[in-house]
Amino acid sequence: MESTRQQKFSKLIQKDMSEIFQKEGFSFLGGAMVSVTMVRMSPDLGVAKIYLSFLLAKDPQEKLDFIKEKTSYLRNLLAKKIKNQVRKIPELLFYLDDSSEYASKMEQLFNELDIPSESKDDA
Repeated sequence: MESTRQQKFSKLIQKDMSEIFQKEGFSFLGGAMVSVTMVRMSPDLGVAKIYLSFLLAKDPQEKLDFIKEKTSYLRNLLAKKIKNQVRKIPELLFYLDDSSEYASKMEQLFNELDIPSESKDDA
């Protein structure tokens, strides 16, 4: 369970990284839109796990790999935004958020279930 401090820091990183991707991401990701879905902070606030979702991307894993190559550049942009609010700029780790794919797969499985209707005779 995250502490209140971790949650506040997560929200700050999520907001600022979203702005960075909104301004910078479109140019170097070839038209794909990036959404920061979640940020998890380590207890010492030294590591930020950032979960990304891609829209209009043919190969999200390829885009994620490109972002991982640009981690130091993105960390530098983040540092410029939050330098007056934090002591240490966290290390950034990027992950692909596949929760929407998981949800649609689960919904498809539920729709395929053959559930008999409840009859009044069983009571």
